Amino acid sequence: MPSCVLAYSGGLDTSVILGWLQDEGYEVHAVYVDLGQPCEDRDAILQKARDMGAASAAVVDTQEELCRDFAFPVLQWQAKYESIYLLGTAIARPLISKACLQVAREVGAEAYAHGATGKGNDQCRFQLAADALDPKVQVVAPWRLERFRKAFPGRTELIAYCEAKKIPIKASTEKPYSSDENCLHISYEAGQLEDLDINGVELVDFGMTISPQEAPDQVETVQIAFAAGVPVEVNGKQCSPLEVVQTLNEIAGRNGVGRIDMVENRFVGMKSRGVYEAPGMTVLYDAHMVLEQLTVDRDLLHLRDRLAPEVAEMVYYGFWFTPKMDALMSFLREVQKPVTGEVCLQLYKGNIMVDGRSSPNSLYDTSVATMEGGGSYDQTDAEGFLKIQGLPSRVQARTRPRKY
Repeated sequence: MPSCVLAYSGGLDTSVILGWLQDEGYEVHAVYVDLGQPCEDRDAILQKARDMGAASAAVVDTQEELCRDFAFPVLQWQAKYESIYLLGTAIARPLISKACLQVAREVGAEAYAHGATGKGNDQCRFQLAADALDPKVQVVAPWRLERFRKAFPGRTELIAYCEAKKIPIKASTEKPYSSDENCLHISYEAGQLEDLDINGVELVDFGMTISPQEAPDQVETVQIAFAAGVPVEVNGKQCSPLEVVQTLNEIAGRNGVGRIDMVENRFVGMKSRGVYEAPGMTVLYDAHMVLEQLTVDRDLLHLRDRLAPEVAEMVYYGFWFTPKMDALMSFLREVQKPVTGEVCLQLYKGNIMVDGRSSPNSLYDTSVATMEGGGSYDQTDAEGFLKIQGLPSRVQARTRPRKY
């Protein structure tokens, strides 16, 4: 009997897929990858998989790894997909594949299955990661198989299958949108959010943030310390990567920070509408940017900024485990060496304001930058500087005069 590892959440889709894989003749090993998503009873979820006949069922806690090895490098890149999306879902998908393939290696499974649809980005992220890590393992994506879609054209058929198989499912009213959560963020899409005339921020029942309008009427100050680009302290307390994110989620969330509503371009070619909240990471992006302004050389920072959209696109598409990404991450580690210091921010009703910043590696020199008289900068030097810079323009102006 062939064996398969299933990325399993215990919800309706993956419960049906677990049973369907067994119908297809697979021995199924269910893996719940813990990314910080809420769950009433993880033991119950695993027991449900075992009761359905899963050969094994396990939780793999990847929260620290998600923050340390995936989210923080993307933060250091200041990478945002299409200018505003912090990639909270995209960052997690290669890690899910990694965790599932590690279990596949342990149990000797030949296949790896997931519940992503054939229309979205997640199928790409799961499969591209799996192809890079272990091309011998077959990726099974039931929603891309016509026979599966014919058997389950809608939610009604999925529920009927569970009832026939005596698979316990929660009887709850379906939300007017779907959501995906981890410790970094929550994404909301589909359902009524597909109607662009609907105000997404008003429709969504946010889980991490309160609205800016309902946030406190006073400023809250937060201090974040970095070491070589890695956030290590919040308000004077040393924190693990996960603790940094969780602490800032709470602080920023209660101040209404970190919500966006966007129409984005999926990897498969269509445009889709998503509403996202990422309170802690939004604060970290700002704090990190402020510290880099002090500590990173101009030309190096500008080069990093030109490459950042490329990195964001690679993360969004799922090209995490690639030589190109490896090389870019090596470059990034060199960029981040001087990014050590502290940043103090003020949070107020969804806004982030700089309250102070300091670094032992600061390149900011008051004696050079001052607009007052004296200092170490000789303004006379600018005369020759500008003559050289303007030389091409003067030559062209003589040979090809511009109308003005």
